[in-house]
Amino acid sequence: MTPEREGRISEVKSRRFTDLTVVLENVHDPHNIGAILRTCDAVGVSEIYVVYTDSRLSHSNLRLGKRASAGANDWVKVHYFQELGECLQAVQSAYGRLLAAIPQPGSPCLFALDLKAPAAFLFGNEQTGISEEALEAAHSCFSIPQTGMIESLNISVACAVSLYEAFRQRNFPC
Repeated sequence: MTPEREGRISEVKSRRFTDLTVVLENVHDPHNIGAILRTCDAVGVSEIYVVYTDSRLSHSNLRLGKRASAGANDWVKVHYFQELGECLQAVQSAYGRLLAAIPQPGSPCLFALDLKAPAAFLFGNEQTGISEEALEAAHSCFSIPQTGMIESLNISVACAVSLYEAFRQRNFPC
């Protein structure tokens, strides 16, 4: 490895957030996970948590394509779990707050949250969302404001919006 490459890696690692992560519950589309990994790398999140409680899903079946992740899976560590409680305990121990993305009226707006403090964003399955058990473990919920007819964003887009709001608050406070 060249000294320039080593310097670039060291520089990027020094800007990583060690107190911000993402938890994905039963997210099955590898393209969504790949896009989330790419966003995590872009904003400086160094690890994510993926939990598969659905017996039809398994990390051994997950093939993260290079096109979707653009190699981000080389730079963002993925922790896999099969037990929700075990995953949430590990996340809460490391990050404290668990913030659940819920696209429903009445949830506090993402932009009103203080995202400078340690946090883990929780996102649920593409069809069914976040399980009741995971919601009960969350410290709070949030929604991403929308004005269109469709009631929710694609999970990778919702994750990107959430991560970039945390990135903005931490790097460009207004």
